[in-house]
Amino acid sequence: MIEQTEVQDFSQYHEEIKSLVSRVMRIESITIGGNEPRLLARYHGQLTRDSIEAYDLLTETLRPRQITPLFREENDEHIILLMDGVFETRPSNPWTNLVLFVLTLFSVVFAGAMYSYDGPVPEEGFLAIVGVLLRNLETGLPFGLSMLAILLAHEFGHYLAARYHRTAVTLPYFIPLPVSPFGTMGAFIQLKEPPRNRRVLHDIGVAGPLAGLVVAIPILFVGLALSPVEVIEPVTGPDSALMVEGNSIFYLAAKFIVHGELLPAPESYGNVSPLFYWLRYVFTGYPAPFGARDVLMHPLAWAGWAGLLVTALNLIPAGQLDGGHALYVLLGRNARKVLPIILVALGLLGLSWQGWWFWAILILLLGSRHAEPLDQITQLDPRRRLIATIVLVIFVLVFVPLPLQQYLGG
Repeated sequence: MIEQTEVQDFSQYHEEIKSLVSRVMRIESITIGGNEPRLLARYHGQLTRDSIEAYDLLTETLRPRQITPLFREENDEHIILLMDGVFETRPSNPWTNLVLFVLTLFSVVFAGAMYSYDGPVPEEGFLAIVGVLLRNLETGLPFGLSMLAILLAHEFGHYLAARYHRTAVTLPYFIPLPVSPFGTMGAFIQLKEPPRNRRVLHDIGVAGPLAGLVVAIPILFVGLALSPVEVIEPVTGPDSALMVEGNSIFYLAAKFIVHGELLPAPESYGNVSPLFYWLRYVFTGYPAPFGARDVLMHPLAWAGWAGLLVTALNLIPAGQLDGGHALYVLLGRNARKVLPIILVALGLLGLSWQGWWFWAILILLLGSRHAEPLDQITQLDPRRRLIATIVLVIFVLVFVPLPLQQYLGG
């Protein structure tokens, strides 16, 4: 059944397009035009070829007509939407990427110098402190170069996977932030066109965090091996403070593997069970770990821990984040039902660390929608489904409920 609707000049060559579509689909009904802008036609039926082969063939034959096909599935029925126009990718300016990379390199080394500097604090003010750190930049190299190596591995994991699948993508954009403990807000790449199908989205999405972990985990273990275990002394004075890194399941296990004990090891668990003690401490930072034994983090350990934190943030299973991609390729549109749970969880975690409220707002405003592939009929193969599941398990293992906790002196 064909419903006639005036849509540009599509009716003039509809029979030709119909014959092309019939090469990949047994057509049951056709609708010309529709309420959506740029929608030329909608074909209902069943594909007669493998969905990947059918999409590639139809894309190649329709591109000269400046038409983009979309594959959809509803109630076990296959639908092909023909959209007016094709994705034209424009070259980006690599100088922007290079300048941001150089600035971020300097920024993370500066942050490393701030972390590693152990000399007297100048009394002349902020500019004098900056001057001292600039003169001691070499002390920031272990942290800065390690942190940058983790970010490079993460972003080029995405980039190379996208190029492998012939998906247009920008080079990584690094974000310098020298006043932060890490010297950067991370990095990102931008897809210039939607992924063809879930398998492509899966490969691009998981390649980043997995590549980053391949670099971050060895750096963390080497750093922990170089980190002595000492007693955390109470801070004194109204202007003094102690900043303590948070714990994930993986980080606790790494410290146990290297040093043979759960750290920070308290003097006693008091009147509570060890399980309750650790759950309370990991999620709230209470009680203060003064008097406990813990690692005095070497700059490499600090970089490895930061790399795990970056991975955890990217693996939050929501929207445009890497974890959101993993969730979407597994659940499809049902992944949207998980978003309210994620936002509520981040809101509750924000009671202990207010940074989670920032992430909840960021996800809600900028990244709540999932990246939808052009071909939504092609499903994940079993190997990719297993990898996506493992990636979400990794998120649970590296997630840090309370990333940083500050304990003030009395």
